Amino acid sequence: MSEPAKRPNQRRFLEGTVVSDKMNKTRVVQVRWTTKHSQYQKVMQKASKYKAHDEKNAAKTGDVVRIMETRPLSKDKRWVIMDIVKKAVVSDQPASSI
Repeated sequence: MSEPAKRPNQRRFLEGTVVSDKMNKTRVVQVRWTTKHSQYQKVMQKASKYKAHDEKNAAKTGDVVRIMETRPLSKDKRWVIMDIVKKAVVSDQPASSI
């Protein structure tokens, strides 16, 4: 009997923006993309949120990150932050009071 053919690594990579960094070692990443409506052919924007593991708590809200699909790490976490593509711009100005 022959061995079954082994599949190469088929992990997905996505790029998105961190929208929440309130959990320890977990970040919520929003991924946006555009698609055409099947009937009306209008270009629409869609978005999904993924919980991603961040071992060093390095990513902050507003950062653009690349995430990779992985085995389930918890009930909702199936992604890992690979690297930070672009850091968020943090202003030194205090918020103006009205």
